[in-house]
Amino acid sequence: MGDQGFLKQKSGFATLAIRAGQDPDKWESKAVVMPIVTATTFKQTGPAEYKEFDYSRSGNPTRNSLEECLAALDGGKYGLTFASGLGAITTVVTLLNQGEHILCCDDVYGGTNRLLRNVLERHGIEVSFADFTNVEYIKNSIKENTKMIWVETPTNPLLKVIDMEAVVKIAKPKDIVVVVDNTFLTPYLQRPLDFGVDIVLYSITKYMNGHADVIMGAIVVNDDALEKKLRFLQNSMGIVPSPMDCYLVSRSLKTLAIRMEQHKKSSLIVANWLVKHPNIIEVLHPGLPSHPQYEIAKRQMSGHSGTFSFRHNGDLKESQKLLRALKMFMVAESLGGYESLAELPTLMTHASVPAEQRAALGITHNLIRISVGLEDVEDLIQDLDQSFKVAFE
Repeated sequence: MGDQGFLKQKSGFATLAIRAGQDPDKWESKAVVMPIVTATTFKQTGPAEYKEFDYSRSGNPTRNSLEECLAALDGGKYGLTFASGLGAITTVVTLLNQGEHILCCDDVYGGTNRLLRNVLERHGIEVSFADFTNVEYIKNSIKENTKMIWVETPTNPLLKVIDMEAVVKIAKPKDIVVVVDNTFLTPYLQRPLDFGVDIVLYSITKYMNGHADVIMGAIVVNDDALEKKLRFLQNSMGIVPSPMDCYLVSRSLKTLAIRMEQHKKSSLIVANWLVKHPNIIEVLHPGLPSHPQYEIAKRQMSGHSGTFSFRHNGDLKESQKLLRALKMFMVAESLGGYESLAELPTLMTHASVPAEQRAALGITHNLIRISVGLEDVEDLIQDLDQSFKVAFE
């Protein structure tokens, strides 16, 4: 049994994060720390005669090392990195052809929603949304032209937990590609490939980097043919990260295991404190037994990260007052860094989602999403306490 009944952590994770793809014997200098190779082009002995690299968009020693490490952490064969999380998403959906259909879970990051509705549909790719917590809704939403199922688990910002095995069981007989955005958990707390998922996707900007100073995305896959298609798109579309950013993420991964442990512990303490608060209606944290998909979470997760949402018994005015009164939590978009953040999805991360869709989902003005960082948890609770007093005085 893992912590609180969740899956046991994969052994050797921290070792892989420190060592995978970064053997000093790869470099002529034998440097212990991975070199930052900023070269845009590489010398060739003759036309189209080169050792390994020809042009940095197509491959770079620093980026390739990071991609190798990311693949190892997810138990995958191939890792690919991109200039942003949305760059990774853009690349994946470009696998589809005009006239094909993507089925997406109804609660997703606002940027994903916007890309699918406002960009993809203009290029003749059909998009529809369904509540993936109900397996029958998934089955009934699949069409003859459905080629991809898009999953976030847990979802953003409502923290729904989707049964990945159930989705894969529906998709595989129909040859539908299953994508899971694993940004909220990282491979430390969830490994979708272990459940038969085809593509695992990350906004590396969040927990994987964890220091609020890099924008990056990543994809991990096992299938050889899928990797070749994605590698072609990565090079053709040019949505690649800089060597410096790749170095920073590689450095950050070395502390990922310790950081995620602390995020996991602190967020559960904060969630349990919120549950008892008189102004709280609901706490949406998959680590709580009260969560509607708690049993599914225990089957496929090794605990939950620092990001979750809660509802209070006020409205927009109280949310604004509460957020403005925070001193330790910073009001900002994003999540997964060492610093604790708080945001109002209706006006911030999910403002681009149509109002009627937000209302149907329950993304209302009294829903606040927080990212519990690495500060002393007692300080964070004191900050929330004083902020609630201001908002509901």
